[in-house]
Amino acid sequence: MSPTSVPASPDPLLADFLIAHRLARPGETAHWTPLAGGVSSDLWRVDLPGRSLCVKRALARLRVAADWEAPVSRNAYEWAWMRFASRHRPDNVPELLAQDAEAGLFAMAYLPPGRYPMWKARLLGGEVEVATAAAVGEVLGTLHAASAGDAAIAAEFATDDNFHALRIEPYLLATAAAHPELDDILQSLADRTSTTRLALVHGDVSPKNILVGPAGPVLLDAECAWYGDPAFDVAFCVNHLLLKTLVVPGRRGELLSCARALVEEYLRCVDWEPRPVIEERAAALLPALLLARVDGKSPVEYLTDDRHRLFVRTAASALLRAPVPTVADVLDAWAVAVGTHAEPVSGRPD
Repeated sequence: MSPTSVPASPDPLLADFLIAHRLARPGETAHWTPLAGGVSSDLWRVDLPGRSLCVKRALARLRVAADWEAPVSRNAYEWAWMRFASRHRPDNVPELLAQDAEAGLFAMAYLPPGRYPMWKARLLGGEVEVATAAAVGEVLGTLHAASAGDAAIAAEFATDDNFHALRIEPYLLATAAAHPELDDILQSLADRTSTTRLALVHGDVSPKNILVGPAGPVLLDAECAWYGDPAFDVAFCVNHLLLKTLVVPGRRGELLSCARALVEEYLRCVDWEPRPVIEERAAALLPALLLARVDGKSPVEYLTDDRHRLFVRTAASALLRAPVPTVADVLDAWAVAVGTHAEPVSGRPD
């Protein structure tokens, strides 16, 4: 089954939403531009006279080749996560404008790419800055610390079903089905992650969802927000930095330094549990997520060479079978393995 295509024009409901919330006036000229990059929502830039904004609406069926459905209620939880984050780190999330929880949509400020480039694009283009990764780790750790042990936030984000549909099943369980020899290990990780509830998790801390802004990183796309295991966010982001060492070979050292800096700054913020305990969970999840981005329901689009995918399978499987206690140990093992990995002729230049 092919992925659902991005619509060429918006649903009239979206224009009505803007008028109802006084973000646009009746009869006012509005230019709607679909924004690419997401698989789980319709995202539009709306240009109005003298101003621009974004409208986001969740999809019931995600735009991936695999059959992947998820509840649209996640849009309301994303709004709630950004509202929480704005109280603690207002410079690190977009300004929120209006919401319609029943329709599964909201409006937020539009952040122009000239001032807010996507971190993923910068990394793939060879612009690898350790300071950006460190800032991401610090912001993430600060938000986790602000929510840890908060019973009210735990009740507000009791989104176990959403997180299972968006993360546990398509990443860990689907990967277990593709690798029956690792089923017990991946199932155990899925069970532990699902039952660990310590802080408010973003759930999609990926470079594609992080803008490099003038006041620091800006986090987007918190559809997977869940009160659960904060180690998931750390492993999820570091995973992407490691995968990019395969396609930006001229920046491998800097990418590994980014991963180390992100984890180090994050761990400085951890005060809700012993640091070695959360780091062990992150270190165990990291190879599982590496493997998931090759053989789960949402493979990364830039690993197009079979030799890259085989490398990930081999390296990740070895770490799953022989887990290590720290993320630094995972990074060391990856650095050794990738250092001996032969580059495909068609590999990306640095």
